[in-house]
Amino acid sequence: MDAFLEIIQEEWAIRALLASSMVGLMCGVLGSFIVLRNMSLIGDALAHSILPGVVLAFVIIGYSTLGFFTGAVIAGLVTAVCITWIQHNIKTKNDAAIGIVFTAMFSLGVMGISKISEAGVHLDLNDFLFGTVLGVSDEDLYLTGFITLYVIFSVIVFYRYLFVTTFQEVIAQTMGISVKMIHYFLMLLLSFAVVASLQTVGVILVVAMLITPASTALLLSDRLKWVVFISAMLGLLSAISGLFLAILIDSTPGPAMAVMATFIYLLAAIFSPKRGLLFRYMHKLNLQRRIQLEDMLKQALKLHERGQLSLQALKQQLDFSSNAFSKHLAKLTRLDYISSSGDQLQLSSAGIDAANKLVRAHRLWETYLVDKMGLTEEQIHEDAEKYEHLLTEEVLDEVDETLGYPLNDPHGSPIPSRFGESILPLIKIGLQEPAKIAGKQLQQVSTELWRLGLMADSSFLVCKKEEGFIVIEHDGREVRLANELARRIYTVRG
Repeated sequence: MDAFLEIIQEEWAIRALLASSMVGLMCGVLGSFIVLRNMSLIGDALAHSILPGVVLAFVIIGYSTLGFFTGAVIAGLVTAVCITWIQHNIKTKNDAAIGIVFTAMFSLGVMGISKISEAGVHLDLNDFLFGTVLGVSDEDLYLTGFITLYVIFSVIVFYRYLFVTTFQEVIAQTMGISVKMIHYFLMLLLSFAVVASLQTVGVILVVAMLITPASTALLLSDRLKWVVFISAMLGLLSAISGLFLAILIDSTPGPAMAVMATFIYLLAAIFSPKRGLLFRYMHKLNLQRRIQLEDMLKQALKLHERGQLSLQALKQQLDFSSNAFSKHLAKLTRLDYISSSGDQLQLSSAGIDAANKLVRAHRLWETYLVDKMGLTEEQIHEDAEKYEHLLTEEVLDEVDETLGYPLNDPHGSPIPSRFGESILPLIKIGLQEPAKIAGKQLQQVSTELWRLGLMADSSFLVCKKEEGFIVIEHDGREVRLANELARRIYTVRG
């Protein structure tokens, strides 16, 4: 450790640390837009395609950082223009166009370096492919710093334009924003970033610094501002930790940075709060437990309706392990859905209401599959068994409205009302049977009832039933309701 601390205090190590930090920060910021715009392969293409520009600059100017920068940027822009032209004017798939151009450009660069080497001039290809961050000069450092500031400043200034062209190109065009110009401007920034990364990670591994931190950030957030910020921080962390790792194990810094970026990505892929494998596994496990719990409650309701609800009878209806059965029964007891006395079980009113919600979801979905999807009664049960656990109350209300508030499912079984067993649609109330308007109604129904002068707990009698209408008596006056509305009004007998 003492030797490590001495090394990082050396001048060359400080320069390497500064260069790596700037490259990680810059690539993280820019990489967010590259990944979101599905331009990862273009980033790879530009990283390889700058090589002939570097060779041409060396031939004309000699070994000059500014010369390499100019030649590389020109080569990058030529590559971007060629790829875009082929994609728009020739019947070639987008990824194929990228592959054609960048392999040709990279090959020209390799051939150029080979020719220069034959002439006795030393221009090491490995320096450009994998970087030589430990040999960063002051000139390289200044250039990298300038490019980093320029890229970050450009992203801040043009953030709104980048945002709208990334997610809504059509809206951007209607706003008068040139999508093509923003695309080429992003290519220019990408070329700058690749050139700045030449000394640090090289043209091959710069792709890892552009893509991996941004992909990691997208696992951690779904808001662009946070994605850009997190990606920048992760790029910075990957660069610094990769450099330290390379110094500790005496390895090449560029590949070590790419490895650390990948390691951080794997950590996020496993432990991300929303998208990580562990979270998804736990969510799946909790969903399975909830489905088993709800299946037990529904089976308990069936046995309750037949007067056969007991511990042994419920066990026979469910293919659960003894441990799972005991846990679910204990939870239903804690929720006050089920009470037990020896082998006998009793469903509470809350348990009946909860079970009826599942029955409602099942029967409504079966009705939808038959009426709207054209399936037969024999084809619908298994699908309804699955979706009864996933459909929300809002979706069920929409399905109910779409179907016209049916009273029975395709098998002729009654569909429970939304608010429980004791609440019935008005259409089910018999003639001269006293009833009240239930306090819980759908929003649209509440508005219609208010217009008719019917409030919660309003008492009424069904006077007569005509074709398509029901007439009720309330406060000495008659109110005529269409059957469609009567199906949607929830009432309580008595």
